[in-house]
Amino acid sequence: MRDGRYAIATQRLQRLLGIEPNFRLARLLYGQALALRSGAQLDSPLAHEDDPRLTELLAEYRQRSDELRALPTAGLVPSLLLKLSDEIGNVLVVDLGKGRAYLIDNNGSGQYVVRNLYAGIGRNGFGKRSAGDLRTPVGIYRVTGWMADDQLPTLYGAGALPLSYPNSWDRSLGRTGSGIWLHGVPTDTYVRGPRSSEGCVTFSNNDLLSLRSQLRVGSTPVILAEQLDWVPAAQLVAEREPLLKAIENWRRQGEITLSDLSLFAYPGENGLVVAQFVQNDASDNGASSAGRDQFWRHQDDGSWKIVRELNR
Repeated sequence: MRDGRYAIATQRLQRLLGIEPNFRLARLLYGQALALRSGAQLDSPLAHEDDPRLTELLAEYRQRSDELRALPTAGLVPSLLLKLSDEIGNVLVVDLGKGRAYLIDNNGSGQYVVRNLYAGIGRNGFGKRSAGDLRTPVGIYRVTGWMADDQLPTLYGAGALPLSYPNSWDRSLGRTGSGIWLHGVPTDTYVRGPRSSEGCVTFSNNDLLSLRSQLRVGSTPVILAEQLDWVPAAQLVAEREPLLKAIENWRRQGEITLSDLSLFAYPGENGLVVAQFVQNDASDNGASSAGRDQFWRHQDDGSWKIVRELNR
């Protein structure tokens, strides 16, 4: 449509609507393409932008088109992913500012974006602080289960993947609220608007069901970030080395062993990294192991200091 190829645009939109007949934005664009094809003079693919009925669809259009022009280059990874344990098969990272979610596979040869998805967030944006503020939280969470569509009102569509909000860091900061989920949309629509939930992250029903099959309950990290910085994976190797040395010094002093170590720069926090690992201890009563979340803060003198730790 931008190139004036209205016949081709009409054909492609027809095919799309044959697959997703409830895709409202596609239906609106189809009408625009037909009008342009007939010779109508319209200033943009979405005319009548001042019509309040189109406000949400216009926001979706801008979010989709802006993000398609700014997809990360192949070989780049989010800077938040300092180190992933081999036990983590994939990570879901959501750029809340852009309304885009990225499923990143983790294997022996590196980390790769395998899917990028449109995502809706809270009506009042992100940075949740309290119950009822209609904001999506910023932080690192895990899926705690699955709720099927027959357990939920139609608002949630194909189902829901509840998240572990509030986590220990949220609670330490006095953040409240609950019921933050990844969930679907009513069957009479394809997606919801960019900012239309009560704080949850919403996906098309097909995307949600696909994520359900790929996210492991209790283990796959779900990172909700204000924005993502994409960098070469090799850059993270150098950035994590000083912290790895600090963790190793701490481990030796405590005469303990660690396994399955992952490091995540904590979104929304300056100089905060959470180290997640399995801690193995030996005592007179026998050996024991536990999952740990250990928060390290980068100090002004360049050193690293533990500021919080707890069993996961």
